[in-house]
Amino acid sequence: MKNILTVDVEDWFHILEVNSSPDLTRWDKLESRVEKNFFNMLDLFDEYDVKTTCFFLGWIVEKHPQLVLEASKRGHEVASHGYAHRLVYTQTRDEFYEDIYKSKKLIEDVCGEEVISYRCPGFSITENTPWAFEEIVRAGYKCDSSIFPASRGHGGLSGANIYPHVISTELGNLIEFPITISNVMGKEFCFFGGGYLRLFPSNLIKKMSQKVNAEDRPVIFYIHPREIDPSHPRLEMNALRKFKSYVNLKTTYPKLKMILSEFELVTMLRYIAENFPTTFAEKPELL
Repeated sequence: MKNILTVDVEDWFHILEVNSSPDLTRWDKLESRVEKNFFNMLDLFDEYDVKTTCFFLGWIVEKHPQLVLEASKRGHEVASHGYAHRLVYTQTRDEFYEDIYKSKKLIEDVCGEEVISYRCPGFSITENTPWAFEEIVRAGYKCDSSIFPASRGHGGLSGANIYPHVISTELGNLIEFPITISNVMGKEFCFFGGGYLRLFPSNLIKKMSQKVNAEDRPVIFYIHPREIDPSHPRLEMNALRKFKSYVNLKTTYPKLKMILSEFELVTMLRYIAENFPTTFAEKPELL
């Protein structure tokens, strides 16, 4: 079974809904760690001959265009994480569109490739923002990975389809890759990215990934560059958020190596080509 490894390319200070998170106007003044961490990731992916889908924050692309160029050069899919790392439900419909359109065009101008995949910050599409999918299509994207099909701190969409599927909008279709969850004793859990990946032990992550594959579903793994850098600076926050943001950072790198060695991994583009073959019939160059 083929699975998908994704990277949300952002820096250590891009943590959502924390009072100490700096405003965009201050980002330039902070130490950046993303370049070193992302290049370390790319080298590790090369070691295992794995291609990933990299969701770049537009602001990162402005400051570090070389990261986009290098990811593209090494055969990874370059995708968008929006520009300013704002939760969907904190924006108006027009603000959301402008943010994701700006990011798409910025990345395309740097790498010279069409960007077709998008992921919103915090998986923050909720039942109160059903218009988001139409705006994603309007901005020119064909693939999305923003749905968290269970409740969570930043919203989530409980009861949403847990398989890769097509969302129909008035402006066209969108292929959706929901974040992977698994049912354990009647409750939905994620084991496969971010704080969840850091919290749970490797053997459980492997076991639950195999369970998902046995259900004929790909696992959508996700990781951030800061998570392989245990010494990165910390933001001030309450004990619960500190636990969620920084628990087990030292375990991320070996867990990532486990995923790279134990599972067959492809980009979203490659998965689409093999499972939604008519999607890019008119644009085979995207594959």
